[in-house]
Order: sequence, then structure tokens, then C-alpha cells
Amino acid sequence: MSLHDDITATDAWLQDGRQSDAALAIQRGVTRLLASQNTACLPEVVLPNYQRADLMALTAKGEISIIEIKSGLADYQSDKKWRHYLDYCDRFYFAVDPEFPIEALPEQVGFILADSYGAEIMREGEGDCQAGKLAPARRALLTRRLARIGSFRWARLSDPRPSNGVQK
Repeated sequence: MSLHDDITATDAWLQDGRQSDAALAIQRGVTRLLASQNTACLPEVVLPNYQRADLMALTAKGEISIIEIKSGLADYQSDKKWRHYLDYCDRFYFAVDPEFPIEALPEQVGFILADSYGAEIMREGEGDCQAGKLAPARRALLTRRLARIGSFRWARLSDPRPSNGVQK
């Protein structure tokens, strides 16, 4: 049985069909880790620069992290866009499974080891990958974006049939 077969109806609205079983397993483990740290997260968030973050997380203090999931070395090597995420987060991580060759990751980048059962932050980023605080206006914009995306997803989950106005 694949991970796709194990997904509940509640999980189904969180995916757009592009994720592999390996990526979904990493996503699940990272999401469990973040929830245990009282950090909310959403998958597949489109940023103001039109890049799509695999996971975007918000702490109770308002700190924003972006987690880029890499299901294998080829996936990582073909990714040329991850630096475009740095202007939109306080912390940036790659999330990989335990089989991933971590020596391939840049030393300044944070990384998380994950499987479908859980995850652990193995290294925090440094330099521009662990940038200082976001500008207040950008933080406010991103926080509103996360709230709106989460709210619209919740609305679709709770009422999957869209309404075209008041029904007679």
C-alpha cells in the first residue's frame, strides 16, 4: 500500500498531486515535528515572488520558516530556485529523508531529517540562510497570506461544494 492510499479525506485537500510518496512522507514528518513545537504550517504556499514553498511555518512569536522538501539527490540538484525563498523567511531548511546524502547540501543551510513518523532539526542555517528579522511590512504581508490561505483551505474542506450565491 502506498502512502497515497493511506491519505484520509482530510489530508487530500492539502495536496496538488505533484508530490511523490517520498515527498509526502517527509512532509508528514516535518508537519508532526512543527506541531509538537506549537508551530503552525501550511504546505504549497505561493509567495509574493510567485515561487511555491513546500512548507511555510509560523511560530507563536510570529517567526516564519520555509522548509523545502527534497525527496532525493536528483530533486535537489535540479532545484535552482531555493535562494528565492530567503527574502521571505526568518529561517530556511531543506527537509530530507535519512538516506539523502547530506554532504550535498550547502553548509550554511539548515536541514531537517524526516520520515512519515517524525522529524528532527539537524542543523540551523547561518548567514543569509538564517537571515535576521524580516521587515515588519513583509512579516505582516506573509502572516496575512498564511492566514488567508489556511482559512480558504478550511472553507473548502468544510464545504467542498462551492456556492454561486443564495440558493432558493
